Amino acid sequence: MPSLQLKRVYEAPAASDGTRILVDRLWPRGIAKDKARIDLWLKDIAPSDALRKRFHGKPEDWEAFCEAYAAELEGEVAQAAVSELRERLKEGPVTLLYAARDERRNNAVVLKAWLEGKRGRGLAS
Repeated sequence: MPSLQLKRVYEAPAASDGTRILVDRLWPRGIAKDKARIDLWLKDIAPSDALRKRFHGKPEDWEAFCEAYAAELEGEVAQAAVSELRERLKEGPVTLLYAARDERRNNAVVLKAWLEGKRGRGLAS
């Protein structure tokens, strides 16, 4: 698998980012679309609104969030977005962009681990 990295959308773009894909359901606050340098916005790969709202502000529920989000990724709703992301990965480096302040516990961390086949290993730490 080509390089897959994570980055807060608020960090400056870099040449090494490759394809920059926003994996949040909501557009990040304070970011102008023309300055964000986002190549693709995969809203359907983000956690559902219900899951996002249930987890928001509850870091003690991280493990449950990881499991629930992984199940959503395997569901029918996310399949087209997952396929699109896998195609982009075949083309070269990809950077998954997210807006969350917590760099260790966010949907992009779970998505990257899931894509790398690490579901259930080290996600809850």
